[in-house]
Amino acid sequence: MAKFLKCLLFWLLMQLLQLQNSQTVSGESSPNLIMRIGVPKKDGFSQFVQLRWQPRENKYIVSGGYCIDVFNAVIKQLPFKVSPQFTPFVNQTGQSAGTYDSLVQQIPQTYDAVVGDVTIVANRSRFVDFSLPYAETGVSMLVKVQHERHLTMWIFVKPFSWGLWLSIAIVSIFIGFVISIMERNVNNLPERGSQTSTKQLNVVTILWFPLSQAVLPDREVVVKSCSRFVLMVWLLLAFVLMQSYTASLTSILTVDQLQPSFLNVNDLRNGNYYVGYQANSFVRDLLVQRLNLDPSKLRAYSNLSEYHHALAKGSQGGGVAAIFDEIPFLKLYLNKYGSNNYMMAGSTYRTDGFGFAFPFGSNLTSHFSRAILNVTESDIMDRIQKKYFGEDDSGGTGQVSSSSTTTASLTFHSFQGLFLVTGIVTVMALIVSESVIWQKPISMARAYSERYLFRSSSTPPRSRDNSVSSPG
Repeated sequence: MAKFLKCLLFWLLMQLLQLQNSQTVSGESSPNLIMRIGVPKKDGFSQFVQLRWQPRENKYIVSGGYCIDVFNAVIKQLPFKVSPQFTPFVNQTGQSAGTYDSLVQQIPQTYDAVVGDVTIVANRSRFVDFSLPYAETGVSMLVKVQHERHLTMWIFVKPFSWGLWLSIAIVSIFIGFVISIMERNVNNLPERGSQTSTKQLNVVTILWFPLSQAVLPDREVVVKSCSRFVLMVWLLLAFVLMQSYTASLTSILTVDQLQPSFLNVNDLRNGNYYVGYQANSFVRDLLVQRLNLDPSKLRAYSNLSEYHHALAKGSQGGGVAAIFDEIPFLKLYLNKYGSNNYMMAGSTYRTDGFGFAFPFGSNLTSHFSRAILNVTESDIMDRIQKKYFGEDDSGGTGQVSSSSTTTASLTFHSFQGLFLVTGIVTVMALIVSESVIWQKPISMARAYSERYLFRSSSTPPRSRDNSVSSPG
């Protein structure tokens, strides 16, 4: 009997200890939550997770990094105290123990959470729950730029788009036609006397007249004031267009044009080029499953230096033609090696960003998500980003522009307002100049009103006495 009681007491004690441990992990009853945090190990990109080797203890320890600082800032916003125990995900030789997918699958057996540059993707959500993202990401393509100007014999038409050239031709014909209408009876004016116009406009000169006046304006070529007013408006439009053309052509001829060596993934696929990606990341699955690239044409790299050497060699020299990675890593590369030699091109494939991974159904997910919102909406996040990625001229952190410096052609929409004003002013001048345009409808309306509306009031009534003829 005593032995049975001892066994029963031992079982009760074990149950109490197990209950205490479960409450400690859930964070509901314990004031100090001890969490086992798994951290990825990578050879490069130490700005995100920094590990330091401890010779005395013969192991790696977590010493900092962007993701670690964000996590430490988040736990300070929690309503309970958390004591994280960071453990690098390494094997016995000190190397990475596997991919990021295998890391998150260690929850909850080995870790209570995973912290690092872990991207929220659908495949990983089958094993763990993710907090709200604390950093935006997306996968893009990094390629070398081509310093070329692409000068051709038709470079002089590039400053304007074809739509703008067509609009200029239509407006020129319209103004020449309007001025020819207003100046058609100029020799019949009394003030002209017996003089004849040596520059009388006709149908043949409709096209040439506006263009010639834009280059060599002549005030005496038109006589009427309305014609001169229209000519002045046209010269103003021509002056703006010529100045814009000169500035755009100068930029095309002198500014170095930065063009990506490959515009999109189709160029890489059709040319059968080699493509690089970050080792142990989900980007490889995206390249194979979503972008349909040949797995034999993919090469994994671990740090920025390997990226640089691979791009410098090129696909034919044992390297790659392009690197696919998440935008934060590509921005680090552009910051280090310059955006004048490399650029991001093609489409950006969206992901949900970096997040913290927790066990399925853990209430820690909601607590950490609310704390992440408090951190991201404060200046704490700005200070952390500035610490690891620096600050650019626009006030952002580590934001590198990857857009091409190609000078785009000016379009019709650039001068849409000016064309509209020119058209309205020209039509109004035509109406004022040609009185027949508005006087004839007025005279017709007046005749109609006199005939039908005011007929009864204007015709006097006949006398009844006058209707009977007087006798002999």
